[in-house]
Amino acid sequence: MTLKTIKLSLITLLSSVLVLTGCSEEVSTPTAGKEYQELAEPLEGLAPVTEIFSLTCGHCRSIEQFIPELEQATEQSIAKVHVTFNESAQIAAMIYYTAVMQSDEPLSHETMDSLFAAVQMMGQVSQEEQKAAIEAVFTDNSWSSPYQIDDQQQSEMLELFQEADDISIKGRINSVPTFIVNGQYQVNVSAHEDIQSIANTINYLLNKE
Repeated sequence: MTLKTIKLSLITLLSSVLVLTGCSEEVSTPTAGKEYQELAEPLEGLAPVTEIFSLTCGHCRSIEQFIPELEQATEQSIAKVHVTFNESAQIAAMIYYTAVMQSDEPLSHETMDSLFAAVQMMGQVSQEEQKAAIEAVFTDNSWSSPYQIDDQQQSEMLELFQEADDISIKGRINSVPTFIVNGQYQVNVSAHEDIQSIANTINYLLNKE
């Protein structure tokens, strides 16, 4: 290969890289029915950006580590609602809201990951081992575990659970993780390639008339 040929090949390669880079940086406008959908009925009382999730969901656990990045990219504090669309999600929701009702601030990402890990032990360890793992999360935070709460605490937990159940039903939430924006739009997470593209859709919906 001659020096001239090498130079031409290098120029062609660099040109291709520049074209690809330009395409990757272009932000396309999210499309209804693809990146998001409008809810049949608006959900009132939600934060501008609310994550709908379940402690039983592996993808939800994966996306938890990126919540700070999403919050920074959208300039929003992302609230959480636990779905209740099946029995295992309902049990997990009770565990989650037992923690929420005893915390003065949103659960830390470290605590969330510990809850995910304990709940997702199901089928991998004995019931006694899983119960011990769940109790350990609560003990580490100086909270009463779901197995120890008194009647008053149980009432408070069930009130939060009922609110989440109402949202799950009214919003017709049947898959997680997802995000509800302005109580009006649901983000189709699986239609996005990465966290930044999810943030782009959320930002678009936050400003949508």
